[in-house]
Amino acid sequence: MRILSFFLWLCLTAPLTAQVGGISAYEFLNLPNSATIAAMGGHHIALMDDDLSLALRNPSLLNHRMDRRAALSHAFHPAGISNSSLAYGHYRESIKTTFQVGLQYVDYGGDLVRRDNTGTVQGSFSASDYALTIGAGHQIEDRLSLGANLKVVSSQLAGYGSIGLATDLAVHYQDTSGRFGISLLARNAGRQLSTYDELSGREPLPFELQLGINRELRYLPFRFSLIYRYLDRWNILYDDPDAENTSLTLGPDDQLAERGAGAVFLDNLARHFVFNGELLIGKARNFRLRFGYNHGLRRELRLVDFRSGAGYSFGFAFRTKRFSLAYGRSTYHLGGGINQLGLDIGFGQR
Repeated sequence: MRILSFFLWLCLTAPLTAQVGGISAYEFLNLPNSATIAAMGGHHIALMDDDLSLALRNPSLLNHRMDRRAALSHAFHPAGISNSSLAYGHYRESIKTTFQVGLQYVDYGGDLVRRDNTGTVQGSFSASDYALTIGAGHQIEDRLSLGANLKVVSSQLAGYGSIGLATDLAVHYQDTSGRFGISLLARNAGRQLSTYDELSGREPLPFELQLGINRELRYLPFRFSLIYRYLDRWNILYDDPDAENTSLTLGPDDQLAERGAGAVFLDNLARHFVFNGELLIGKARNFRLRFGYNHGLRRELRLVDFRSGAGYSFGFAFRTKRFSLAYGRSTYHLGGGINQLGLDIGFGQR
């Protein structure tokens, strides 16, 4: 009953004015903050282990195995843009609570060209975003844990700046075998404290309510996750009049065909899901192969005349008792993919 009550409270307290990408401020909060997440479709919220980078997205995954662990990650974007994050976890035995502090920083470059309305060059400018996160996760029962993150968000663009506050609220359940987990996560609920200028109004944050499950097979060293995004919002289709007759078919030629109401319904439904998997290799499962598929991302970034790997991602991780090295690659366009490296280091006993 307490589990049901918390789920209901979480849904009721979340704002129902969620926006999809391109409308909200601080969209960088949706970038993968680790190589693990990048390799698994950009979202991975239901696996509880010692990977601290997962807790920056879902604080209910914080647990005692993350005590005195540090996680570092860096993504190499085109045009010199970089996305970096770091985090540190600490477990307090007396209150059965794990704390974390983290920082995500995106640098868009310091030599961006400034132009006026006629296109005349007027020098250069810089742009950057960052989010400072403080979070805690507490296990209230043997299989149930709650977590919360508080984030101070800042954005700087050509001398204009904005500051906001956001919070993540989550609950995670894991069965006694440890092979099944389910999470409900409310991300980026909050508001802008200051706008970029006095004339612009407050913009919404990229709020999102997610539900995820993670399952490890009993007789095969493989586990998979299924994440349902935008639980609070059904229609996440972009209303593009030029794409009204585009088929849902993901065939080799992406051919155009008439698009009925059923195809529109299935397309919208599929965009909510992210699927990923992980193959655990070795007696101690030290080497891991990962892949992910994000249908919403593929549909939004696909090209009619060309095939691309948008929406697909893959990677691997190598783990020892003291550290873990991870790599993730995701594709957004024909120009190439984004490589992301991650390092997880344990300063205490593993």
